[in-house]
Amino acid sequence: MKAYFCFVLLAHVCLVVLANPSILPTSKITKFPKIERKIPKIASPKDYLSTTYYLKSCPNLEGIIQEKVNDRIKNDYTMAASIIRLHFHDCAVRGCDASILLNHAGSERTAEASKTLRGFEMINEIKTEVERSCPKTVSCADILTAAARDATVIAGGLFWEVPFGRKDGRISLATEANTVPQGHENVTALIDFFQKRGLNIVDLVTLSGSHTIGRSTCYSIRQRLYNFQGTGKADPSIDVGYLNLLKKQCSRDSNYVNLDVTTPRTFDEVYYQNVEIKKGLLSTDQLLFSDPRTAPIVEALGSQSQLFTSQFAVSMVNLGNVQVLTGNNQGEIRFDCNYVNL
Repeated sequence: MKAYFCFVLLAHVCLVVLANPSILPTSKITKFPKIERKIPKIASPKDYLSTTYYLKSCPNLEGIIQEKVNDRIKNDYTMAASIIRLHFHDCAVRGCDASILLNHAGSERTAEASKTLRGFEMINEIKTEVERSCPKTVSCADILTAAARDATVIAGGLFWEVPFGRKDGRISLATEANTVPQGHENVTALIDFFQKRGLNIVDLVTLSGSHTIGRSTCYSIRQRLYNFQGTGKADPSIDVGYLNLLKKQCSRDSNYVNLDVTTPRTFDEVYYQNVEIKKGLLSTDQLLFSDPRTAPIVEALGSQSQLFTSQFAVSMVNLGNVQVLTGNNQGEIRFDCNYVNL
């Protein structure tokens, strides 16, 4: 089709050439040497992260973190999900810079969206122990990132190497923390939120799989149970039996319910299977299966356990690389995770 249009548009030229080929140049075409220009690669901040960053300066770092995380989760299994969630909230605002840990008036930690976050005390304990072993060396951002990895492994997920070298940020604003998804956004808004942070749609669906463990307050799902979109009725996308169970469990807004109704203490792909049968707890969970952009990923991860656990490790590395501070003039190594250095 393209050739046809080409001849129509250039018919006069073609006819001249065919009628009098002698008008074509007979001299040899000069060949110029090919010049290859190598464009230097511009390193991104994450390129400065390394799995061996503390190999000499703090060789016992990962052992210290793993021991502390393990002890805490042994005493309270819900802490695994809490640490993963704390890490996500940190990286979702200004990147993975431990800004969520800063404790002052108007900080991210004081935001409405941060009210149910947990794990601050555990990070403080780890930081104290690390400072004893390696003073003024390890950032709080790196500690939180590694703690999220260890929490995943203890819960049943796969191990992955954590690249280190993040610096701690000095700015923390509650207004920015309130932009983090809260479980009622539509899929388009979620995709946009992730893409702005360099994460793709696969990361979105995979990281949502962290809801295979953990809990939510009944307050977060009250509208789904009783007044969906102002209708005065329950969300029709909830399985009827599951809806009745949730209403029994949520006699008070302050009660907690498991994000995964089937295997709440096991890090597995059943979360996705629940979503496929209308048993996703949060609206954002259930919408992942109703949207054609995310539904195929839900089906794939829900049908292959190894695919989910391996992709979760990949997506957690991607999350941990979001907008990191690595330059000499970027951030600091906080001496106390709660406060910027004086």
